[in-house]
Amino acid sequence: MDTIKIIKISEKDVVSLQAISKQTFYETFSAVNTEENMTLYLEESFSIEKLTAELNNPDAAFYFAIQDDEVIGYLKLNKGASQTELKDSEALEIERIYVSQTFHGKKVGQLLYEKAIQVAREAGVEYVWLGVWEENARAIRFYEKNGFVPFDKHLFKLGDDIQTDIMMKLKL
Repeated sequence: MDTIKIIKISEKDVVSLQAISKQTFYETFSAVNTEENMTLYLEESFSIEKLTAELNNPDAAFYFAIQDDEVIGYLKLNKGASQTELKDSEALEIERIYVSQTFHGKKVGQLLYEKAIQVAREAGVEYVWLGVWEENARAIRFYEKNGFVPFDKHLFKLGDDIQTDIMMKLKL
């Protein structure tokens, strides 16, 4: 088994980004959401056009986790105005960390998380924040283990279902 590499990606990687985005989101949430809501969300949120715009946003950055030339997970970071909520110049948002189900428990999420913290430290921000679905106990435990604490809540729309995310932050 080769080492897992974390690499920054660009617009040329949009098809691979779409594939891993749809796959991992579906694996993570399909069992607890309707097929209609999943289909609608996957089509809207992970279209080639939307992902291309995100990849071209200078305040957003995507990274792949790659092993044996296979994309096994990814990370999306936002700073400044591209943040989904706070838009705080002293913060970095982890918008997405997703890992292929086959690689759960193999520290891929931790490597992506560590890349996010490295980027945040290099940017000199005061804190890192994120939103995590209140029903995603596994992710909440992961972030708590890494020092994040809840500070607020926000609503997240998946198809026609309004869900609550716990907003968490880590002071650097």
